[in-house]
Amino acid sequence: MRNLLVALFLLVTTLIQAQNPVKWDTSVEKVSDSEYELVIKATIEEHWHLYAQNQPLGEEASIIPTTFSFKDAGGNYELIEDVEEEEPITELDQIFGEELSYFAEEVTFKQRVKITNPTVNSIVGSVEYQACDDQRCIFNDADLGFSLDGSKVDFGTKEVDSKSINLAEDLALPLKNTDLLKDVHGSDVSKERDLSSLFILGFLGGLIALLTPCVFPMIPLTVSFFTKQTSNKKKGISNAILYGVFIIGIYMALSVPFHFLDSIAPEILNNISTNVWLNVIFFVIFVFFAFSFFGYYELTLPSSWGNKMDSASSSGGIIGIFFMALTLAIVSFSCTGPILGSLLAGSLSNDGGAMQLTVGMTGFGAALALPFALFALFPNMLKSLPKSGGWMTTTKVILGFLELALAFKFLSNADLVEHWGILKREIFIGIWIVIGILMTLYVFGIIRFPHDGPKKKLSFYRGAFGVAIIGFVVYLIPGLQKSNESNLKLLSGFPPPVFYSIYPQESDCPLGLTCFKDFEEGLEYARENNKPILLDFTGWACVNCRKMEENVWSEPEIFSILNEEYVLISLYVDDRKDLPEDLQFNYKMDNGRVKSIKTIGDKWATFQAINFKTASQPYYILMSPDFELLNGPQQYTEAIAYYEWLKSGLENFKN
Repeated sequence: MRNLLVALFLLVTTLIQAQNPVKWDTSVEKVSDSEYELVIKATIEEHWHLYAQNQPLGEEASIIPTTFSFKDAGGNYELIEDVEEEEPITELDQIFGEELSYFAEEVTFKQRVKITNPTVNSIVGSVEYQACDDQRCIFNDADLGFSLDGSKVDFGTKEVDSKSINLAEDLALPLKNTDLLKDVHGSDVSKERDLSSLFILGFLGGLIALLTPCVFPMIPLTVSFFTKQTSNKKKGISNAILYGVFIIGIYMALSVPFHFLDSIAPEILNNISTNVWLNVIFFVIFVFFAFSFFGYYELTLPSSWGNKMDSASSSGGIIGIFFMALTLAIVSFSCTGPILGSLLAGSLSNDGGAMQLTVGMTGFGAALALPFALFALFPNMLKSLPKSGGWMTTTKVILGFLELALAFKFLSNADLVEHWGILKREIFIGIWIVIGILMTLYVFGIIRFPHDGPKKKLSFYRGAFGVAIIGFVVYLIPGLQKSNESNLKLLSGFPPPVFYSIYPQESDCPLGLTCFKDFEEGLEYARENNKPILLDFTGWACVNCRKMEENVWSEPEIFSILNEEYVLISLYVDDRKDLPEDLQFNYKMDNGRVKSIKTIGDKWATFQAINFKTASQPYYILMSPDFELLNGPQQYTEAIAYYEWLKSGLENFKN
């Protein structure tokens, strides 16, 4: 039986290593007769991040930093200063609300040593690290060997005694229906879908810009020029369509410089989006944009630019049409600039910001170009186009309120990083409620702004929009309370995280659920109450675990079924608390290396590897108290799929 388990350990370890996204290589550079530089290179798979040694919050950081140790340091050799690392990428993590530093693709670490024992011909070290991608995290370690003279490095051996074998045996579960482990649910979140969403958001921004006084009056004038000022009707239509294509191209071109920045130094975009004082500056700029929309002053590019472009447009032909499109972009800046600023700031706050910005800009340009091409094809539709009027000023002021609300998002970013404590979640939501109330008062004509015309009778559409704003304010109000319903998932990512609250935390279990952090305790409870088990492999520093808990588990239907029907066992694979000495053991891997299982996290990571042949988190298993799997494993996914998965497991348990 023991030999069988050892073979199982070797097989599982092979599978785990196959999905290890970080590969470690070592080399040695001789500095002098007694000094050497130990070079450690980490190669990181695409989309994965390796966290840096030094984090902005130091030991208080939520993630586990990369940590190096060297055997016999101080005896046969001395370490000269600390391990050097390259400049990491640093950005604000929206879930934990703090700046985190990491590396992508590859990174080199260096440690200088001075040899004090001339007989030493090799040095042995190790590294502990955390790596994450968009859906999962791993917590791992690796041995590092450095040969000073080209000879084989002796890593030494650890004893795998009968106690270690017995403790390892205890971790292996007599699982039933193990064929279900092949059916893993919750695949990667589609990046294509994310880009599609950004295109749609950019398109909506362009549609809003069309309704402003800077753009809307241009539509009938420009379309009439192309359809009536050209002797050939077909040519007029093709010119209008070309005009629209140029508009799209111009807005796409605005994102091109960011691709050069991204390729030269990807961290530049991250630094732009996460720097505290830049976020404060964005806050001031967006407040400035808002008051421009309110009509207190006008934002315009130099008039000479527009005049030059207008003159160039008279040259005719394709070049003239291009300059006409460029003139539109310049003269409409006072209305489109703040919207484009929102798109810019939102795109650069994410990985792949340059591409996201291009997609969003393309959507924005497409929306601006659409009416010029559409009305050129169907000129009779121009008669149904609403006339310019005070409704455009109303649209502009409403955009001002939206810009003001967005401004506080940037101030919130700075507050989270610096822990000023001035914009806790409830305070932030309270400010948005006040802005919503002021917007409602404006829509109903109770408050006025400088550019507003004479007060008119409230129209049906304006009244309906005011009622919609009231509904949104009512939706925000539960966010001021301490409850499971306060997550405001429609606004996920905008308010500060749930934990950044004016209310004290009462439980370290997600959402205040009853949970067990020890498998045996949870199993005993499940047997006593005849309930199925939700086995949750998670981590304190697992970003997507928090996303699942805050955005999926908090759904009323899911929360109810978790709270009433399942026994939740959350096993934290990155828990660094030491196990009692009598429960510590050595675990032999397929390469002959023996890993010491000393911490609670070591135990649960090994437990996950032995039984479920994976090392990623979040990772969910539904099983009965007698170890029968109820369906396939689940990973990072959406609420609907997760709910159906829970219901299916519950039905299988009852049957």
